Amino acid sequence: MVKKIKSVITYLEMTARPTSPTPPRPAVKVALLRAEKPTVSFYRYLYETIGQDWLWWERRQLTDPQLKTIIEDDLVEIYVLYVAGVPAGFGELDRRRAKDIELAYFGLMPEFIGQSLGGYFLRWMIDQAWSHNPKRLFVHTCTEDHPAAIHNYQRHGFEPYKQVTEEIDDPRATDAFG
Repeated sequence: MVKKIKSVITYLEMTARPTSPTPPRPAVKVALLRAEKPTVSFYRYLYETIGQDWLWWERRQLTDPQLKTIIEDDLVEIYVLYVAGVPAGFGELDRRRAKDIELAYFGLMPEFIGQSLGGYFLRWMIDQAWSHNPKRLFVHTCTEDHPAAIHNYQRHGFEPYKQVTEEIDDPRATDAFG
C-alpha cells in the first residue's frame, strides 16, 4: 500500500502589474536566459534538482515525448537564472490559456537558496509575465514547497484566492521519483 500525503494547495493570483520597486540586482554575477526549446535532459536536470526537496513529481511522470511537447511549445517560456555561469534556478511561464499566465514552476537550486536571489528572480519573472499584458498571473504552492514560498509570492503581490486539501500518493514511493 502506497503511503498518502495530505497536501494543502494554495492558489494565488495578481490582476495588475506590481507597482512596488523592483528588488536590487544581487551583488553576484547573474544572468537570466530563456531556454528556447530546451532539451528534455536539461529540463529534467533543472526540474528534478530544484524540485527534489519539495516533492515536485508531476513532470517526472511524463514520458520524454509528452514533456518535450510542453517545453517546446512557443507559449511556454522557460527562463534559467545563472550565477557566475552556473544554473542557479529556473522559472516557467505558461501562456497557453487565453489572457491568463501561470507561473507554472519557480525555484532555486539547493546551493543557491538563502542568497537573496529568490526575490530578485521572482520579480523578474513577474515583470516578464506582465510584458505580455495578461488579465491575470497566477501560481499555486503547497505544504510540500519551501516554507518561505507562499510568503515570497505574497510579498511580491500575489493574493490567495482558493485553498484546497488533497490526499495524494507519496511520490517518493514511485519509480519516477527515484
